[in-house]
Amino acid sequence: MRNLDCLGNSITNCSPQVIAGVNDFINGFLAYEKKASNIVDVAKENPHNCIANAYASMLWMFLESPEAPDKAKPFLDRALKLRNSANQREVETTNIVNDWANDDIPSLLKKSENLLNKYPKDLVILKLAQTHYFNCGNSAGMLRIALKGLPDGESNPYLHGMIAFGYEQCHLIREAEKSARKALRIKWNEPWAHHALAHIMLTEGRIDEGINFLESVSSSWKDLNSFIHTHNWWHLALFYLSKGKNANALKVYDTHVWGIDKEYSQDQIGATSLLARIEFAGVNVGKRWQDIAKYISKRSKDTTNPFNTMQYLFALAKANHKNAESLHRQIKEKARDQASHNSSTWSEVVLPACEGIISHVDNNHNKCVSLLGRALPRIFETGGSHAQRDFFNQIYLDSLIKSGNTSAAQQVLESRRSFDPNGVPLNKLLEQVYLNLELWEQAKVARERWMSAASN
Repeated sequence: MRNLDCLGNSITNCSPQVIAGVNDFINGFLAYEKKASNIVDVAKENPHNCIANAYASMLWMFLESPEAPDKAKPFLDRALKLRNSANQREVETTNIVNDWANDDIPSLLKKSENLLNKYPKDLVILKLAQTHYFNCGNSAGMLRIALKGLPDGESNPYLHGMIAFGYEQCHLIREAEKSARKALRIKWNEPWAHHALAHIMLTEGRIDEGINFLESVSSSWKDLNSFIHTHNWWHLALFYLSKGKNANALKVYDTHVWGIDKEYSQDQIGATSLLARIEFAGVNVGKRWQDIAKYISKRSKDTTNPFNTMQYLFALAKANHKNAESLHRQIKEKARDQASHNSSTWSEVVLPACEGIISHVDNNHNKCVSLLGRALPRIFETGGSHAQRDFFNQIYLDSLIKSGNTSAAQQVLESRRSFDPNGVPLNKLLEQVYLNLELWEQAKVARERWMSAASN
C-alpha cells in the first residue's frame, strides 16, 4: 500500500510521524496555519526522509532575507543527498527548492510548470510557483499555474482561493469573484479567498461592502500566521481610510498590522505602506516611523526582494535612520550586478524608484516626480499586488501636488476615482487641486462627495 499525503501524492520512506509532519506542512502552508512550522522538527528527527527535509528548507526560504539560504542549507543538503531513494515528484521538489536557494527563479518556474503537468495535485508547488510569478510581476503566470490544479482540485478551497487571486491580478474580476465565492462555499474561513475578495471589492470601489465582509470574517484570522493576519487586516484598513475612518485605520495598524511579528519581512512592509497611507490621509503618526525603523535597520544590506527593499528604504528614510544611506548604497551595488535574473529591473526600475523615494522624503518633489515617474510604468516588475504597488503611485501623487503640478495631479486623481469614486482622502485632495486650479464648481462637487462619504 502506497503512503500518500493529504493531497493524494505519493511519499517515500516515511513513518507515521513523517506523514503527520508532511500533512501539517501542506495544510499549514495552504491555510496559513502555524502548524506548517512543525516540519522543521520532523525533518531534524528524520534526516533520511527527502520530502520532509525539502519542505523544511522551503519553509526557511520564506524568511525572504539574506540569511534564508543558510538557514535552509542543512535541510536542503540532506534532501539533495536523498534523491536516489525518493520518487520523481520528491526529487523535482528538491531541485525546485535548490533553484530558489541559488536564486535561479526562471529555472524554478520552469521546473514547477513541468512538475504540475505531471502532478497537478501538488498544491504546495503550485502555491510556491504562484508566489514567484507574483514576485516578478507575471500575473498571467499566476493564473496559468493556478489553473493547472483543475480538475483534480475542484473540491479544494485553497486552490480556488489561488485561482481567484490569479484572475484578480489579471483584471478578470468577474471570474475572480466566482472562484473566491466557490472557495468560501467549501470553507467559509479560507483566508486567501477573503484576501481575493478584498482585492475585488477595493478594485470596484465597493467600500462599505468590503468593510462589512472583512469585519464579518476577521475573527477567523486570529490564530493564523502573522502574514495573513496582518495582511488581511491591512486590507480592511484601506477600506477604513477610503471612508475617512482614520482613527479605525490607525487602530488596525497598532493592533493588528504592526506588532505581530516585527522581525518578519511581510509584516514590516505592510506596516510601512499602511503607516504612509495613514500619514497621507493627514494623520499625525507620532514616533511610529522610528519604531518601524528600529527593526528594518537590520535590513541595511537586504536586497533579497526588490518590492520589499524599496519599502525598507522608505521606512528608514522617513525615520531619518542612518542605515537608509547604507541600504541605498546596497541598492546601487545590486543595480550594477548584471548576473542576476532580474538585473534590468534593479537598474532600470528599482534604482530610480528608490532615488525618487529618497527625494520625496527630502521634500525634493520635482526630483521625485522625475525619478519615480520614470519607474512607475514598469513598477509591476518588482512584484507585489495592484493594491500594494499603489503605494508608489501615492508617493508620486503626493509629490505632484507638493511640487505645484496641479494639472497633472488633477488627471491622476480623476483617473483614481474609477476605483475609489467617493474616497474621502482622494476627494479632499481633488477639492484642494480644483481650488488651486480655480475650478470652483468642481471643487464644490469634490467636497460634497467626501463629506457625504464620511458621514455615512
